[in-house]
Amino acid sequence: MTSTTASAIAVRDPWALVPPIGNLDAYISAVNRIPLLTQEEETRYARKLRDEADVESAGRLVMSHLRLVVSLSRQYLGYGLPQSDLIQEGNVGLMKAVKRFDPDQGVRLVSYAMHWIKAEIHEYILRNWRMVKVATTKAQRKLFFNLRSMKQGLKSDAADGDTHRSTLTSAEVASVAEALNVKPEEVLEMETRLSGGDVALEPQNSDDGEESYAPIAYLADDSQEPTRVLENRRRDELSGDGIGRALEVLDPRSRRIVEERWLKVNDDTTGGMTLHELAAEYGVSAERIRQIEVAAMKKMRKALEPVAG
Repeated sequence: MTSTTASAIAVRDPWALVPPIGNLDAYISAVNRIPLLTQEEETRYARKLRDEADVESAGRLVMSHLRLVVSLSRQYLGYGLPQSDLIQEGNVGLMKAVKRFDPDQGVRLVSYAMHWIKAEIHEYILRNWRMVKVATTKAQRKLFFNLRSMKQGLKSDAADGDTHRSTLTSAEVASVAEALNVKPEEVLEMETRLSGGDVALEPQNSDDGEESYAPIAYLADDSQEPTRVLENRRRDELSGDGIGRALEVLDPRSRRIVEERWLKVNDDTTGGMTLHELAAEYGVSAERIRQIEVAAMKKMRKALEPVAG
């Protein structure tokens, strides 16, 4: 193949020009040169992929949206993770979006794919982000590389002989700040950072089987999420008027058993009666009381079905 022929193919097929992501600058430059698809082209390729499982159409859809992944990856550079890794994870999300995309839903692929791209990047960050960057400014870097050794020297020279102290005194903070030409508050901040361990973003299981509290628990507030609002509203309705309405379908004995077993709270906080106590009162076995309770609960659930639906 001559160079002229190769150039002609490259012009017609810019998808062949994308280099490996190892050379990030070249990769970004290449994907930005890939032309965007028109809506008609996008619909045609998407239908061929959906109806004929056409791999080439899938490739066209993916390649024309690689620049979207690059753009979204820039939003997550603050986590200290390589952009090339963010892009690779985002590309996985893009391919998932292309596979699931339905062109007849009236939505462009760019809008549909954003969710999948971000989801993969978020998952990657959750798996890999474990520690905030310790030193970012010039002063912080100076402290990071010198504070630990200076603390050891100050402890060995301590007049009180206390070499096990983990914190610096005010005089020692001032001494370090003067020696490194930084502010005392910067010394204190770096000492705090160095003395702290990594903080997991997700909860970790402890030895006793309980999950520890983690930042992920308060990073997002889903209290106003529409599904959560509807669930809360439904729960409030069922626990209020719904319970009273369900109890009305029971006979007096069944109703009393349910109230004693599930709804009764005495002043001494001991709760309602046990199966054996109710059995003694009604002159039947504890198993019979349990059977009555089960049947009553089924009747109540059936009465609540119109509300729950």
